Amino acid sequence: MILRIALPTPLHRLFDYRLPVDPPADPPAPGCRVRVPFGNRELIGLIVEHSEHSEMPLTKLKPVLEILDREPVLDPLLFDLGRWAARYYQHPIGDALSQLLPVLLRQGRAAEFAHATLWRASADASLERLSSSAHRQRELLQLLLDHPQGISTDAIRAEGGQPRLLTTLEEKGLAESFAHHPQPANAALTEQVLQEAPLPLHDEQAAAMQALQAATGFTPFLLYGVTGSGKTEIYLQAIERTLMAGRQALVLVPEIGLTPQTLARFRARFRVPVHVLHSNLSDRERLDTWLHARHGSARIVIGTRSAIFTPLKNPGLIIVDEEHDASFKQQDGFRYHARDLAVVRANREGIPIILGSATPALESLHNAAEGRYRLLRLSRRAGNAKPPRFELLDIRQQPLDAGLSQELMRRMHDHLGRGTQVMLFLNRRGFSPSLICDQCGSVVDCTRCDAHMTLHRSPPHLHCHHCDRQTPIPRACAQCGSTTLKPLGIGTERAEDALQRHFPDIPILRVDRDSTARKQSLERIMAQVHSGEPCILIGTQMLAKGHHFPRVTLVAILDADAGLFSADFRGMEKTAQLILQVAGRAGRADHPGEVLLQTLHAEHPMLQTLISSDYLTFAGQEMNLRRAGALPPFAHHALLRAEATRQGWAEQFLRELAAQTLQTRPLPPGVQTIGPFPSPMEKRGGLYRAQLLIAARSRGPLHALLAALIGQAQAHPQGRRVRWTVDVDPVDNY
Repeated sequence: MILRIALPTPLHRLFDYRLPVDPPADPPAPGCRVRVPFGNRELIGLIVEHSEHSEMPLTKLKPVLEILDREPVLDPLLFDLGRWAARYYQHPIGDALSQLLPVLLRQGRAAEFAHATLWRASADASLERLSSSAHRQRELLQLLLDHPQGISTDAIRAEGGQPRLLTTLEEKGLAESFAHHPQPANAALTEQVLQEAPLPLHDEQAAAMQALQAATGFTPFLLYGVTGSGKTEIYLQAIERTLMAGRQALVLVPEIGLTPQTLARFRARFRVPVHVLHSNLSDRERLDTWLHARHGSARIVIGTRSAIFTPLKNPGLIIVDEEHDASFKQQDGFRYHARDLAVVRANREGIPIILGSATPALESLHNAAEGRYRLLRLSRRAGNAKPPRFELLDIRQQPLDAGLSQELMRRMHDHLGRGTQVMLFLNRRGFSPSLICDQCGSVVDCTRCDAHMTLHRSPPHLHCHHCDRQTPIPRACAQCGSTTLKPLGIGTERAEDALQRHFPDIPILRVDRDSTARKQSLERIMAQVHSGEPCILIGTQMLAKGHHFPRVTLVAILDADAGLFSADFRGMEKTAQLILQVAGRAGRADHPGEVLLQTLHAEHPMLQTLISSDYLTFAGQEMNLRRAGALPPFAHHALLRAEATRQGWAEQFLRELAAQTLQTRPLPPGVQTIGPFPSPMEKRGGLYRAQLLIAARSRGPLHALLAALIGQAQAHPQGRRVRWTVDVDPVDNY
């Protein structure tokens, strides 16, 4: 028998190996891990299939070094989903399948829980077997007898016992150690799953719940609800029904920052185990959560993008919150889209899926219009909350202090004086986006990217946010030697400085990647906000997603024009989503909300639409433009990207690749190639980048052409000096 194995390499193929020298009685099944020799190293791979034939002579096939699993680590459905995703996203199958496994399993560790070593008294232990003078040993043995389920050495020490005497008792046959894995409480609960009563539903919520309850099998729902309309309550009540049926729920959220508040709300509502998966967990924690989900003891799993690959023993429901968010798309390596894979997985599992957002992606709205998704609408806020009032602040010829207009600061004083809170949004972190010479006008650029260095003040340094290069602040201009270097533009740090000057008695809370880098820092900021005391929040898009700030009554967007004139055809959609998501933080409780948009283009049609109508009206207008331009969702795109250490190499590689491929096969009808051309930021991280865009009316011809291009790329003589990747359904970097 020959084992066909997927290995984590950049090659789009499987590798053939023979069974080990001492083969097991039963051959390992597909989905089991093996350790194999590969060149001068060893790799962990997954068996994909068995075969009796190989393209290589049998004498040249190497044997597997070790079979690591008796049973497959991946269930057949998830294994097939990984293989489908590798084909759809045109990614090497070995690398794609390895992404389905936690890091420790990729390293060859056993698919087992972390075990704690506990101690207990042996079956025939008694105090009479110890001398009456052995006081310490008798006390320790009595402690073990009092804990027949076992006790840890830390607990023994806390009780005043001496763990060093355990070996003495063990030698006398009076104590024994054992590996213990604690099972989560209420893991099998199907009745009385709630520890907190559900909230009452308004009529639109009740109608949505009725539709969800009537669903059987695979049913995709697009839950469009304005910010504050109670989408999370719909999720919670849908999960309640899932739990009562003895099944599990998987909830995807876009950012780690949303996970703590979501986790807290879910744990307050349910008595069953709620587990979390995100990149801040240790490898051991991720594996244990992964195993709990596979065994069915994690009844609710909340996670970010990669959690879509979590195995579930009894899947019953998938929820994708903020489904429009671009962070669901992996931007390097295996470039999958977690939202789209969630729909495919729900279809294969035969379970409902809810895609929720206040600003759905145009692709999702198009699927709803075509009847592929069922649209549920929540057009009003829950409880007594009213929608915020929008107003455009025309700042042309207005004096600004760190981006703050006089009218904005007057409104801030009014709201803070009423005892409420204010939130300011500026999607640029650091003190200033650039540092400029006042004499010659030179801007300090990153030497590795086509980008300016961002000035930071705490601690003082220059930072490239694209390649992470950091340097000290120069004392003089490198071009003319002048020492008059000045910050140009506004970042969150600079706005924070100005706010501290104008509002010295009000806490200023900055929320960006720098201020929340330390563990628990975001939680501490959120706790201060939720205390209800007057404060000013200033931050980036970390503030825009899903947070509930009941005391925030004024939201101001300092630069509403950012993104209005983007070269990316999705730029307008992203800008509208960001504005409405940020605005949705205002007036979410009993206090009326106000949203101010500072702009130099108050007459812009998109801004006028957003403040006078709703998101669906904007989406309809944008959809008409996309249809006229044959752009997604009315067409399908893929990008072939390349990067090299010298300018021109990547572009030349793609040009030759396209020419060679088109010589052997003409373009199918409805397919066109655009480019190659340099990427919008050509130089990044010291590499020069280029891209070739393939557009098609249908997916079949697009994937056929991609497969041909990949075949040519793997055989291209310049393939070693140019690194290339494929991005199917790209959402960024056009």
